[in-house]
Amino acid sequence: MRDLMNQLHFKPAFAPVAAVVDNTAQVSTILDVYGFGSAVLAVVTGTLTDADATFALTFNESNDPAMAGANAVAATDMTGTTALASFTFADDIKCRKIGYIGAKRFIQATITPAANTGNLFVAGIWVQGHPASAPTTNPPQ
Repeated sequence: MRDLMNQLHFKPAFAPVAAVVDNTAQVSTILDVYGFGSAVLAVVTGTLTDADATFALTFNESNDPAMAGANAVAATDMTGTTALASFTFADDIKCRKIGYIGAKRFIQATITPAANTGNLFVAGIWVQGHPASAPTTNPPQ
């Protein structure tokens, strides 16, 4: 069996919170990709209680730790697409993922609801791989 645990590092992206019942954008934590050769955002939905809401994911990058001057990640710097990482009211208890292979040091994602009058339950985690130094710390810091 191959060891995967010591090759991955995890950081919270979207912490679980009470349901969002409006169209307030959910903004992830900012991930510093320094020391890792790859990063993935994994998102999990809960029960979405609206009949027509959509939830669009956008992905930004910057060399500034506060995301100053951030720009949208180019399609060539993603594995997957923002369309595949987005979801609708019909995607109860599903996972989505999008990867980053760009050259900027910091990344951040936003989930923007539209027509949401029900409950949005969402959580997410950053997964970093290909560490410059292994094994990665446990528990992750």
